[in-house]
Amino acid sequence: MIDFRSDTVTMPDETMRDVMATAEVGDDVYGEDPLASRLETQIADLLGKEAGLFVSSGTQSNLIAMLTHASRGEEVLSGAQYHSLHYEAGGIAALGGVIPCPLPVNSDGSLNASDVEQAVKQDDYHYPVSRLLSLENTHNGLVQQKQTLQALCEIAHEKGLSTHLDGARLMNAVIATNVSAADYAQSFDSVSLCLSKGLGAPVGSVLVGSASFISRARRLRKMLGGGMRQVGMMAAAGLYAINHNVSRLKDDHMRAKTLAQGLNDISGIHVDMDSVQTNMVYMQVPEAMKSTLPERLMAGNIRISPAKKMFRLVVHKDIDDDGISAMLHQLASIMATA
Repeated sequence: MIDFRSDTVTMPDETMRDVMATAEVGDDVYGEDPLASRLETQIADLLGKEAGLFVSSGTQSNLIAMLTHASRGEEVLSGAQYHSLHYEAGGIAALGGVIPCPLPVNSDGSLNASDVEQAVKQDDYHYPVSRLLSLENTHNGLVQQKQTLQALCEIAHEKGLSTHLDGARLMNAVIATNVSAADYAQSFDSVSLCLSKGLGAPVGSVLVGSASFISRARRLRKMLGGGMRQVGMMAAAGLYAINHNVSRLKDDHMRAKTLAQGLNDISGIHVDMDSVQTNMVYMQVPEAMKSTLPERLMAGNIRISPAKKMFRLVVHKDIDDDGISAMLHQLASIMATA
């Protein structure tokens, strides 16, 4: 099965499994898991922050971050289509009483500085207190430029807000631009980095920030049921992922471009090449084909998600050149009979 649904479907390879099987473990709630501590320190250093916290998922990492920055009745400004507001089940409101303030997202994934400025509330007890600006890199595979992120963070800090970066696929942006992870993270008070997408670990994210921020976040992790015990096996996978699977992201990016170019050569299919900046390809097909295409591809052992406006195809370490060729061959055959 060739699975284009997401880079979350990546499987640990044999070497990663061996590292996990032989991992030294301890009780992380007591601070005794050596590999969890090493992972937290290494990711914090990578992102230029004082401390890190290993958590179960990117969703939990963003939730902990936002509830650490903002209290009940306070407000988080973020993009209306950003993951932390749109795809995380409303956790900040349901569990923390924190109010989301969704802002328009431009076609390149960015926010307008003027929208951020205008969204920050006056010091008036009729309004919630604007407490945090939460941004995202990458957004739908689109790289957010360092200068843009920095400018938005400067506005937030001038207005007294903290800043958080959902960097679930930050390393894709790093590889695409040659801007270091620490440079991207510099303007942010906290950053979340996912290990289980393109980096290929089976589970986990690391939240980083100042030592005092992470101390408060660790308490929130416990409140949310996220205290972990012998987690060294998962931390070992995360360490392997960050030490071995970052530079190879360029292969995913190259294959995504190859896929997009091949799709544009098939009559009836269109991909905007400017949107293919990392490992995601957004494919337009005739409206009449949208409902049946996933099932028809499944018959050829290719799996894709249902379309929204377009089909999202995600290239990752478990899709090689043969997988790209198989997808193009299968789609060409389907379109020829449409």
